[in-house]
Formats: sequence, C-alpha cells, structure tokens
Amino acid sequence: MEKDTDNKSLEFKVFGMTIEKFSITYGFFLFFWGVVISFLSGSNSFTSYIPSILGLPIIVLSFFSIKFENMKKILMHIVVVFGVVILVGGTDFIRSIIGGTAFQNLWADISKIMMLVTGLFFTYQCAKSFRHSRKIKKLND
Repeated sequence: MEKDTDNKSLEFKVFGMTIEKFSITYGFFLFFWGVVISFLSGSNSFTSYIPSILGLPIIVLSFFSIKFENMKKILMHIVVVFGVVILVGGTDFIRSIIGGTAFQNLWADISKIMMLVTGLFFTYQCAKSFRHSRKIKKLND
C-alpha cells in the first residue's frame, strides 16, 4: 500500500461504520437496553440501569472523539475501558452459574449475558481498530 494523505479511506470499519460511530451506536444500544429491561421487568432497582449508565459515557466520549479529532486517541482509549468494564460486569453471570443461582432473576441474568457477549465483541473490535490504526500509521511514516 502506498502512502495515503486521506486516511478516511483506510479507516477501520465495523458493520460499515467507523469505530467511533459504531461506539455511539453501541452506547445507544446499552442505554435503551437498560431502560427497556427496567420497564419490562418492573424493576425499581438502580442496578437494572447499569447498561444505560455505562452507555452514556461511551456515547459522549465517542461523539467528542469525532468532534475533536486531535483528542480521538485518548478518548477512544477511555471508551474501550468502559467496554472492558461492561465485559467484566457480564462475567458475573458465570458466578451465578457456579453458585447455582442462574436465572433466578431472569431479567438480570439476560442483561449480564448481553453485557458479557456485547462487551467482549465491542472490546475485541476496539482492539482490532487500535491495531489497524498502528499499521496504517507505520505505512504512512
């Protein structure tokens, strides 16, 4: 590959979106998931909104990474930390399986599984994006 002054054409894509736009989409998914699950389950528990709470900073930081290109690297690194937190939070479902309490609270366990699966996928895509950026940078140096 030759040097490309317009790196937009070389950007990493997930489902046809840049990682920043994908992150915003994921953040909105998490936000609405928490709200909908809390409503469907009739939960008054603060913990049912954890996906929503974790989705908000992903939305905001990803938006700012688009708006402020010079801060993109640090903002997206912070976004992936939230992805790891979501992944780790989802692993609590494994504790439920080991403890024999899996699906005693159906809605909570469904949310944990969602966080485990999507957190893993999101973190993996972010890591792939970071590796892709490093390769592109080496090609352009």
